[in-house]
Amino acid sequence: MSVSYSKENGIFRLDTANSTYAITVNEGYICHLYYGGRLCGNDDLRYLLENTGGPFRIQDNIRDKANAMDSLPFEYPCFNTGDYREHALEIRDSYGSFACDIKYVSHRIYNGKPETEGMPCSFEGEGKAQTLEINCLDEAVGLEVMLLYSVFENSDVIARSVVLKNCSEEKITLRRVFSASVDINRRDFDMITLNGSWARERLVSRSPLHMGKQSVDSIKGESSHQHNPFFALCSHNCDENTGEVYGFCLMYSGNFTAQAEVTQFGCTRALIGINPLLFEWSLEKGEHFTAPEALLTYSSEGLGGMSRSYHDFFRRHVIRSRYKYSERPVLINNWEATYFNFNTEKLLSIAREASKLGIEMLVMDDGWFGHRDSDNSSLGDWFVYKEKLGESLKPLVDEVNSLGMKFGIWIEPEMVSPDSELFRAHPDWALRIPNREMTMAREQYVLDFSRKEVRDCIYAQIKEILLSANIEYVKWDMNRPLTEVWSAELPPERQGEVSHRYVLGVYELMERLVTDFPDLLLENCSGGGGRFDGAMLYYSPQIWTSDDTDAKERIAIQYGTSLVYPPSAMGAHVSDCPNHLTGRTTPFETRGHVALSGTFGYELDVTKLSDNDKNMIPTQIAYYKKYSHLVREGDLYRLGNSANNGLWDCWMFVSKDKSEALLTYVQQYVTPNYPAPVIRLRGLDSDVVYDADGRALTGSALMNCGLAMEKLWGDYKSRLVHIKKK
Repeated sequence: MSVSYSKENGIFRLDTANSTYAITVNEGYICHLYYGGRLCGNDDLRYLLENTGGPFRIQDNIRDKANAMDSLPFEYPCFNTGDYREHALEIRDSYGSFACDIKYVSHRIYNGKPETEGMPCSFEGEGKAQTLEINCLDEAVGLEVMLLYSVFENSDVIARSVVLKNCSEEKITLRRVFSASVDINRRDFDMITLNGSWARERLVSRSPLHMGKQSVDSIKGESSHQHNPFFALCSHNCDENTGEVYGFCLMYSGNFTAQAEVTQFGCTRALIGINPLLFEWSLEKGEHFTAPEALLTYSSEGLGGMSRSYHDFFRRHVIRSRYKYSERPVLINNWEATYFNFNTEKLLSIAREASKLGIEMLVMDDGWFGHRDSDNSSLGDWFVYKEKLGESLKPLVDEVNSLGMKFGIWIEPEMVSPDSELFRAHPDWALRIPNREMTMAREQYVLDFSRKEVRDCIYAQIKEILLSANIEYVKWDMNRPLTEVWSAELPPERQGEVSHRYVLGVYELMERLVTDFPDLLLENCSGGGGRFDGAMLYYSPQIWTSDDTDAKERIAIQYGTSLVYPPSAMGAHVSDCPNHLTGRTTPFETRGHVALSGTFGYELDVTKLSDNDKNMIPTQIAYYKKYSHLVREGDLYRLGNSANNGLWDCWMFVSKDKSEALLTYVQQYVTPNYPAPVIRLRGLDSDVVYDADGRALTGSALMNCGLAMEKLWGDYKSRLVHIKKK
């Protein structure tokens, strides 16, 4: 790890464990030179600017400066001064002009990692960091732009952010502020994105780049079920183990854009940041704006290399919870067991049976507050539903604790029901536009979390509940997107700030929650996996991956999620069958094996299980106790994907010291007269002899020859294989 500047050739270098990122100043402009495999020596890379398709020196071609501006690989491209490609920065000045033109002023290099004001960001954590700060100025309007780059010890991730400050006497309006832009002098890439919808989030999409722009985005006020704030550019031959890949991940939970553009000269410009739609930000004299952090990584070891780099980074430098590496309690959630139809005795009946089987926590889901018997009331009224549960949660919680179990609750702080005491008292607290009908979704509105009084009211209610009993877990949900984005707190010319201020308000409330209750296990959720992003991991070590708990569907959802986010962050439960969303029946054993690759828990009525299924629960919990350290701390290798081979899925977790591994194999379909696969393993020590499925085999044999799977009898059957150094 190092950040350096060469006075001899004017090049800034950021060297990670296996990559190099190089920048230079060309006639005042910050230009990108190189991002890829680690370079040796101190080569003068400025020759790469000669191959950009336009004039190398602007001063020598002043009569044709626009062509130079439209071909130079700008590190942070601006709008309306000659670069016609997609841009990272756009403003409106006091003249009404949209032009911006930033040039180098100074730089500094220092040890450590600065915080991103008001937002989640990476931190030094496990291993030191160094930061490069490049200060730029648009002299014509007095806008300072600080470009920040941090590298981390033993990591291939580079964290980028931008801070803008108005140093003029006049107001400057920001119309677009992306967090990162990278110009790569090639176009032979596939673009990988994670797309889907409710109950089928983060499915992998891959297509070759073409001339022009390809993008994914969200304008829903959340990172969304439909698209994730991540994309990768990889070589056409890239697979799990080989090929080059660049990853771009935004630490943000609101509207975003992720885009790749192939330009006229065959280069690729990659950008990621806040979506410019619904965004404007006014900077008065002396004010500043900080963009969310973007996490970039490069791997020459395929998609698996990229994933493992991101997994380690999130665990070491983003997740703060004390549960990051510790074993989490095996929980049972009552949602699919009872939906809204429960009372104290029903919950206790589930807890009594669950405690006998070794389950460690009861989570009371939606329906415990206000007068809520369906999803048409009471959001915003965070006090106990007395007719269901009595005067207080304490007697229920104490009884559950007496069984040796912890207790958790579900909340949805950002929402309000029209039928609620809160809405009747404060209808103006919901997002709404004057003289327009308010749009409902799930019969609820969105609270204006850009307003401090709204946040304070909601937090006071939730804090009182958490202090009233021994509540050790909270599931924070968000079940609808934003509409009618407008705030009574801001004047008309500042309504473009509301979406971002809303997200900042969510972060502020989560920060208060984890600060006041540092031992709380917080799990984020948004109608399932609608807000599964790196920023949420800053507050919660786990996120509910999807409302689809069908084991077959979950394999694809968890596969896509694992491209970026650590499996230890994926909320994964064993649910009942036929599955409540798909109607599919899969073996109870397989449901357990799939859920073991996440946080592990149950989403069913344990009192109604068959004896056969119920008797498997202690065994599944024993597996979790035995192997969860591999999921939390180990390296993930995806070995097979039924979306490609049509028959089976396989993945394995390998301990950091390569002494043991856990392989999970799921046979999707039985095919007559077709052999079971021989699967080549990954990540082991070649010279070590392992006990693998009862055979003594070297790591080299397991990785080159493979491990033969047995053919299982029946669709969706699965097995675990523990591989351990002899």
